[in-house]
Amino acid sequence: MAAEAGPLGAVACLCRVLLFLSQFYILSGGESTDIPPYVMKCPSNGLCGRLPADCIECKTNSSCVYGKPAAFDCTVKPFVTCVDQDFRSQKNFVINMTCRFCWQLPETEYECSNSTACMTVSCPRQRYAANCTVRDHVHCLGNRTFPKMLYCNWTGGYKWSTALALSITLGGFGADRFYLGQWREGLGKLFSFGGLGIWTLIDVLLIGVGYVGPADGSLYI
Repeated sequence: MAAEAGPLGAVACLCRVLLFLSQFYILSGGESTDIPPYVMKCPSNGLCGRLPADCIECKTNSSCVYGKPAAFDCTVKPFVTCVDQDFRSQKNFVINMTCRFCWQLPETEYECSNSTACMTVSCPRQRYAANCTVRDHVHCLGNRTFPKMLYCNWTGGYKWSTALALSITLGGFGADRFYLGQWREGLGKLFSFGGLGIWTLIDVLLIGVGYVGPADGSLYI
């Protein structure tokens, strides 16, 4: 009898474990309890109205007027905890923001990718397609990441003051053109003695007004 009770007891114990696991799976909804990545941006037990936009979901206010302040009903996302002014936990709250889409925000309220493949000194000025993302604590309507055509505005580290100084002092030897990476023009000035001085004077004026810039198309510092 004792030999039979051993296997039966083991089977009964295994059944109880399987039953517990199945109940736990049902109660948990059968879903993963992994914490979403946006939670890392959400301060715990902070004011709901000051949460980053990635931590909340807001309903569109169809009656708002562009450029005017409007109230939006918002709800915190799962796994996010916040409080009101009296430090009471809440899920639903109201945020006051300006009625405008994210792509209509001022340039200081979003960040865009840079391009090093376009010419900044071309005429007319060139644009490039950039991907822009709204800063965390700025609220707006629509997608927070959007494309935008921006003017080329990158710099390769060339200084306008240095280029102008070289043009005035050593421009007859093509030093200004060599500094800007324009080797052909530099050699032309060198072997023509600055175009007998005429080319030198012209370059002083062109560099002074910023018309002649670095060969890579970047802006002066």
